[in-house]
Amino acid sequence: MSVEEFTRPEYYINRELSWLEFDQRVLDEAKDEQNPLLERAKFLGITLSNLDEFFMVRVAGLKDDIRDATRKRPEMVDPAGMTSSEQFKAISLRTHKLMDDVYMIYNNMLIPQLEQAGFIITDLSRCSEEDREFLKRRFEDEIYPVLTPMAVDPSRPFPLILNKSLNLALFVRDPEGEKHFATVQAPSVLPRLVQLPGSSFILLEDVLTLFMEKLFPGCQVEAAAAYRITRSGDFSFQEEDAEDLLREMEQSLKQRRRGEAVRLEMNKDAEHKLCTYLLKALELEKQDLYLVDGPVDISFVSRAGRLMPLDYLKKDDLIPQVPQDLIGEQDLYEAIRRKDILLSHPYESFQPVVNFIEKAAEDPNVLAIKQTLYRVSGNSPIVQALAKAADNGKQVTVLVEVKARFDEENNIHWAKKLEKAGCHVIYGLVGLKTHCKLTIVVRRDEDRIRRYIHMSTGNYNDVTARLYTDLGFFTCRETIGADASALFNALTGYGDPPDMRSLTAAPIGLRRRFIALISRETEHARAGRKARIIAKMNSLLDPEIIAYLYEASSAGVEIDLIVRGICALKPGIPGVSENIHVRSIVGWLLEHSRIYYFYNDSHEEYYLASADWMSRNLDRRVELLFPIEDEKLRKRLWDMLRIYLSDTQKARVMDKDGGYAKADGRGKPVIGSQEYFYSEALSHAVEAEEEPHRIFRPMESNMPASDETDDVEYKQQDDDDDE
Repeated sequence: MSVEEFTRPEYYINRELSWLEFDQRVLDEAKDEQNPLLERAKFLGITLSNLDEFFMVRVAGLKDDIRDATRKRPEMVDPAGMTSSEQFKAISLRTHKLMDDVYMIYNNMLIPQLEQAGFIITDLSRCSEEDREFLKRRFEDEIYPVLTPMAVDPSRPFPLILNKSLNLALFVRDPEGEKHFATVQAPSVLPRLVQLPGSSFILLEDVLTLFMEKLFPGCQVEAAAAYRITRSGDFSFQEEDAEDLLREMEQSLKQRRRGEAVRLEMNKDAEHKLCTYLLKALELEKQDLYLVDGPVDISFVSRAGRLMPLDYLKKDDLIPQVPQDLIGEQDLYEAIRRKDILLSHPYESFQPVVNFIEKAAEDPNVLAIKQTLYRVSGNSPIVQALAKAADNGKQVTVLVEVKARFDEENNIHWAKKLEKAGCHVIYGLVGLKTHCKLTIVVRRDEDRIRRYIHMSTGNYNDVTARLYTDLGFFTCRETIGADASALFNALTGYGDPPDMRSLTAAPIGLRRRFIALISRETEHARAGRKARIIAKMNSLLDPEIIAYLYEASSAGVEIDLIVRGICALKPGIPGVSENIHVRSIVGWLLEHSRIYYFYNDSHEEYYLASADWMSRNLDRRVELLFPIEDEKLRKRLWDMLRIYLSDTQKARVMDKDGGYAKADGRGKPVIGSQEYFYSEALSHAVEAEEEPHRIFRPMESNMPASDETDDVEYKQQDDDDDE
């Protein structure tokens, strides 16, 4: 069979439905009573955060396509053969069911168990006179001064309702008997949960409702209901025509605040006429209304541990350990000269990466630093080190990707700061996102000038490095250094894409490289030789890659895919994908590393990459695939893949219809891959303690693990924003 025969729509799963299945797997963790209670509450909040982004990006895009479709341009059809209208109908049904599950878990599982632990959310019917008097004083002193009622009448049109803000919709009757609509935003500067005397809490919107008539003197409030809207988070601009990419981006960001509404959330007991009024005012249809069985936006439950001392109900904080490849090392650059180094985050500390830049900034022998930045933290020590390096006279060149979705403003801020410090800053490339993770430090050593290289599967973000599993790589190999310099020069200058010996980059050759690697396994299988592929990634969507995997499977190649999120491939199709197995691991850490293994007739090859098998990664981004050639590191990667494929605790196995079920653990050892890797890192650190005078000790950030890290949600957003 030719590759074209594996492109039938029935062989593919719609990406939107696959995304929602990922959200279901996250929600399943909120239901799993083997997880600590506060962890389950966090997973519920993560599910809701994922859904917000899903509506802002994917649903908004489908609505745009449906609206823009004309007789001359029919609706787009995805690889699974679904039009935009068919997709919208299917995901609407699936999302309404998912929201029902969210509130079932909230009402029947989380809230009762949190109340048993002392975290009580009460309502007005259970408030005593003392409670009401307390709330009256609180309202008058702290809440009323920041409220702004917004009436709607012929002289005052329906106001702009902020994306994801909590609001109250009201019908009020004035002294003349006329009925009007009004809306009041619950200010985000106020806490959502108001603590009553004692240990119970009441929702802010309930307090507003209790005293709402104070905002409308002489009027009678006849109906009130909380509501929340989600707006399109997408925006577009003609970057090819932009004279200044940075200025154009800053101006375009304002569009996001005014994006069209795509979803309305209200309580199921809200008056029908209020719902109808809001749908009409927001230009939404009935299927865009989500009536929920409880408070609107229950993400506050994920922050219960901040409001009460409930640490015993959460998982112990992960403490990153000394990387095993740096145990016994005192000088980072000397260690890199002697051997390739692999870092496994967050089990192993990210601090050596920060130290790598900080030391380069101070080292008089360092001549230049070149780095790509896609997402960084809000108080990035790496950005600070780069600025210091420029101040110290180093040649510092930084490509800051200002088009990283939802991080645009943060990246613009850092880009300006770096430029002000004296760094050469490139604000991304026209028509491409630069998503590769690459740092080059050029240093004058005793024998010669040498390039020290760091590459990674994840971002240069010290905060998410505590929450996302990623692999980093240090090397001084000449071929890799030459390739890295050639690539960086192509990013900053003009000229043809470089020819590279060790690295492979998108969009110039990565697709061809992956197809060649898959096809080689296919040929080995057809020749009767053992053939195997193991690939771990965030998402698998590219139709051509999937077709080549189907061809390989039909030829007899054994294929194991570890895909955390979206997967459009169907395993187990007779004659097509019987030899393909797909699993997803959803745990307390977000699986973010990309590892690609090819058996190659016993000459095994291991690669790490910044790219998933998605069209946008292969064709519309600058990505890097880099080989791991050191035998010790290759063995480490093999052991990692083996443990991932042996996970019986957090792995879900995909069926041929796109559904997932927990991995069958009968007769198998109980293995949770994330706990295993953390235990392994702890074990190496304990062994190292026997020789404390020889240990390279990276200094950890003083930032508490429960501070900024708590605000980083486990969601598709990080590297999975759409093209």
